[in-house]
Amino acid sequence: MTKAELDHLATRFNAAAIPRPEWTHQAHLRVGAWYVDRYGADEALARLRVEIRRLNEANGVANTPTDGYHETVTAAYVRLLAHFLAACPPAMPFAERVAALLASPVGGKDALLRHYSRDLLMSSHARAAWVPPDREPLPI
Repeated sequence: MTKAELDHLATRFNAAAIPRPEWTHQAHLRVGAWYVDRYGADEALARLRVEIRRLNEANGVANTPTDGYHETVTAAYVRLLAHFLAACPPAMPFAERVAALLASPVGGKDALLRHYSRDLLMSSHARAAWVPPDREPLPI
């Protein structure tokens, strides 16, 4: 995706206008990276908490203990995204950083399983609140 396409995706996300079939793992990571790049990790996480829930609701997805927004997944990925983006060369264009991110192990659907057991990560407790990793620490 180009920077303009990433900006457009973020605009659609902010408007809760991404249909559920398009709200893929890669779309999550692209939007997350866009937020981290624009706002820094802490503010990105605060905004993503609100906007992911809002998009879910717009798509008829209830945010419950078993579906919808997942706090630990979101917070852990924000940390991974921030760490990855900070490690890229400063002159590297944002669209190239996102492409490199998606091609890296961080971009894989199982990236968090390096840090979390599946049982812990998929628990209703981890969905509702931040849970620290039980395998390998996340980057600071």
